[in-house]
Amino acid sequence: MIFSSSLLENAVNEFAKLPGIGKKTALRLVLHLIKQDVNDVAQFSNAIATLREEIRFCNRCHNIADGPLCKICSNSMRKQEVICVVENIRDVIAIESTQQFNGVYHVLGGIISPLDGVGPEQLQIDSLVERVQKENIAEIIFALNPNIQGDTTIYYISKKLKPHPVKITTIARGISFGGELEYADEMTLAKSISNRIPVENYITAGN
Repeated sequence: MIFSSSLLENAVNEFAKLPGIGKKTALRLVLHLIKQDVNDVAQFSNAIATLREEIRFCNRCHNIADGPLCKICSNSMRKQEVICVVENIRDVIAIESTQQFNGVYHVLGGIISPLDGVGPEQLQIDSLVERVQKENIAEIIFALNPNIQGDTTIYYISKKLKPHPVKITTIARGISFGGELEYADEMTLAKSISNRIPVENYITAGN
């Protein structure tokens, strides 16, 4: 791709660093911005810069927050005793979009995947166990992607939580094995949450 301007080329190269954005898509985005009002582009760039500089994570669940606690954890109308364990922040957004879950979350920041060099110590597992120990938690719902890594993570955390009197369930297999929560339609995801099953049954079925 040959550019007539180094400014254009630099902008395209920066956009192309984003996940899922190739050079052609990056060029379309940059050309779109060029057509916009200067103030609108400045507002766009300021929003991105401010996001990166001031972003915070919830001290409790590790979701994105504006303060020490995210809006979900600080909402007294939510069922604070029910925790939905997810892999990442995108999964929180996906589940919230179903409007079928009224508890709180715990973002692991990934899943156990030895081949990718991700072990339990690199995830927010200890903080989850600490929440169960210190808070009056009635149920842990695993909403991890239905694949080998997700199942391994569920099994590992379940063993860590076994000494504690807490109900442990997982979303039903409405989502096909190998699928991802982020791309599931809201109806399927909502039914998977509503029809959750005990982890013991899930692990037995998986084996």
